[in-house]
Amino acid sequence: TSGTATPHIGSAPPRSLHLSPLSPYSPPRLEHIAAMASNTVMAVKHALALLALLAALSCPASAKFVPVYVMMNLDWVDNTGHIVNENQLTNNLNQLKSGGVDGINVDVWWGIVEQQPSTYLWDPYVTLFKTAQSIGLEVQATMSFHQCGGNVNDDCNIPLPKWVTDVGKSNPDIFYTDQQGHRDPEYLSLGVDNEPIFGGRSPVQMYADYMSNFTSTFQQFLGSTITEVQIGLGPAGEMRYPSYQSAYWVFPGVGEFICYDRYMLGMLAKAANETGEPDWGHGGPNNAGTYNSTPNSTGFFNPDCNCENFASPYGQFFLEWYSGALIDHGDRILAKAASILGNSGATLAAKISGVHWLYFTPSHAAELTAGYKNDRGNAYSPIAAMFARHNVMFDFTCLEMQDSEQPASCSCGPVELVGQTMTQAQNYKLKYSGENALVRYDNTAYSQIEWESDRIYHPIDGFTYLRLSPDLLQGQNWNNFKGFVYNMHNLL
Repeated sequence: TSGTATPHIGSAPPRSLHLSPLSPYSPPRLEHIAAMASNTVMAVKHALALLALLAALSCPASAKFVPVYVMMNLDWVDNTGHIVNENQLTNNLNQLKSGGVDGINVDVWWGIVEQQPSTYLWDPYVTLFKTAQSIGLEVQATMSFHQCGGNVNDDCNIPLPKWVTDVGKSNPDIFYTDQQGHRDPEYLSLGVDNEPIFGGRSPVQMYADYMSNFTSTFQQFLGSTITEVQIGLGPAGEMRYPSYQSAYWVFPGVGEFICYDRYMLGMLAKAANETGEPDWGHGGPNNAGTYNSTPNSTGFFNPDCNCENFASPYGQFFLEWYSGALIDHGDRILAKAASILGNSGATLAAKISGVHWLYFTPSHAAELTAGYKNDRGNAYSPIAAMFARHNVMFDFTCLEMQDSEQPASCSCGPVELVGQTMTQAQNYKLKYSGENALVRYDNTAYSQIEWESDRIYHPIDGFTYLRLSPDLLQGQNWNNFKGFVYNMHNLL
């Protein structure tokens, strides 16, 4: 009937909504509440851990990012400062961007920009930097105070400014000079760093003026598009002596000590007199062979020679002076660079050459002639200390090389050399970037670079690939390179 609840057969009887006086309400105990809360917290923690695991699987937290830059082809601009093919330039940069490349590296040639003293022609670089900016590529700008031509992979000829080389016609000692008297016109000798013989200016002053004008001209790009400024300090832009000039030297010769211009000879004589050994100041070792000698065919580089070799008091005096003069040269120019560009927002960098041959010989002969005193295993520490004073990143070459790829007779140690520079740079808390020394398109080289990039630094601060070319941008070479860029952005 209506109003009567008729339960279904087998259903539970309706529960009373009233508490029975026979079963009084008991509030939950505190320990029960604590247990319930603990279970809830644990459940939340497990859920968060699961979410973190899923996130890690989709985007590994351990992946490390190394930006990749590509050196510009040397022939994009001619000696007069005109861009050879602007459409091709733009197309090339767009392709680099499509491949994931982070930026470009470009030589800002002294011989193009300052064709007249204190008059600067920046036009092609304005165009290049604007194009890179519009495409979204960063720029590493190298202050290239050396000539283009005469080194490995050079396919252009951009000499020093004519008004500079004209001084050399009447005073050839402005150039680095070997023991035979050969002058090397690719870079001014460090012996004239402070000599005001270029219209009243010294090289250090000229370099400083150049960097100051660059800074004021490109202020709008510095720290945004121009993220790095590398300071050239010698041949090929590297802080070294031209000890293995391609006109005279063949791999793996010891090279020659380059200290025979009258300015450097004067410096050497002064140092020898101050040591109390004036006879040590007449020139470099007279028993060091020539460019293509082997270490043991010389007296100076032979550890078993009972003579004034590299380990003798004379040898150590000369090598300390020779390498120290090079470091002082870098110090003078980088001090100027830091004062001019230190607050620009761009990272300052300088490059050291990867002289990897004869590394496993006791004298490290090829490094010694280049200015790197590594006979006692410590060549790169004083360099790193000097870089640290000016907050300069340590840039090094030959990251693509493996020991096993080199001829056994050449005593090469590129892997050990890279590791040594990384360790000694890291001791001074420097940023570190790398380059390949020779053109490579193969995955073996790329894998070696990837390994080096996370071996001691975790990871390094950047890698610059040598160099942009039609061969790089086509076919399997391009596919390999795109894979390399991806891997450098996701090092595990």
